[in-house]
Amino acid sequence: MALITLTTDIGTQDYMVGAIKGQLLMVNPASKIIDVTHTLNPFNYPQAAYISKNILKNYPEGTFHLVLVDMFDKNPDFVLIARHNGQYIGIPDNGLIKMILDESPKEYVAVHLKDSEPKNTITCVHALANALHQIENGKALEEVGEPNVEIEEKNSLRPIVNANSIEGQILFVDRFENVVINITKEEFEENRKGRPFKIYCTRGEPIDKISETYGDVPMSDKLALFNTAGYLEIAVNKGNAAGLFGLERFRDPRPDDNRNRILYQTVRIFFE
Repeated sequence: MALITLTTDIGTQDYMVGAIKGQLLMVNPASKIIDVTHTLNPFNYPQAAYISKNILKNYPEGTFHLVLVDMFDKNPDFVLIARHNGQYIGIPDNGLIKMILDESPKEYVAVHLKDSEPKNTITCVHALANALHQIENGKALEEVGEPNVEIEEKNSLRPIVNANSIEGQILFVDRFENVVINITKEEFEENRKGRPFKIYCTRGEPIDKISETYGDVPMSDKLALFNTAGYLEIAVNKGNAAGLFGLERFRDPRPDDNRNRILYQTVRIFFE
């Protein structure tokens, strides 16, 4: 029985998620399909990479992960299947795979789309479903597609590190409006070197300690902790960090962005 996770930016307003599941089940009715999320911010690669890399950490070998984000960054001739730590990732050729793995994929193939079929989400998913089913039935990765094809690669959003500071960007705002920063515990400790620190996320008072849980501070106080994925998180105990402090996920500025309110997209840590 194939275990398949679905992570997309498609949303749930129309039939498309149901149609994707139908395509997977037509190829293999025994598949067990797990929804991770379908409400990723459209075209937000850092957010999609953050979610996807942490899903990979929590599933067993042999799991198939479909990451359907920005499906048509370009007119596709093929979709990709990569193998990483015994798991498989089906994904469009849009550069996201490198951001998920934090490196170029070592094992991958291009699954070519048929010229006779329209290039849309359904045909892409059907091609991935057929290839994944063949792998489940014992075919080697290189037998279900073409290896050594040149693919798109995008680099992860990295914090800016100096001798006495780190500047991180907001990757993700969760349902409770806790704010996840692209600084891992390992990066923090490596650059801290045991020194005291102050975390600035707004013009207010800085945070100068790392909490273990949200309950380590009084209700409505702000705090910093490292979440279960190992990333720095800014939160308010039983409050709304993103809304209270005007924090928003990092994104490229757009020419038509003329909002009046101040939005902070970076967090700075100074070491003393």
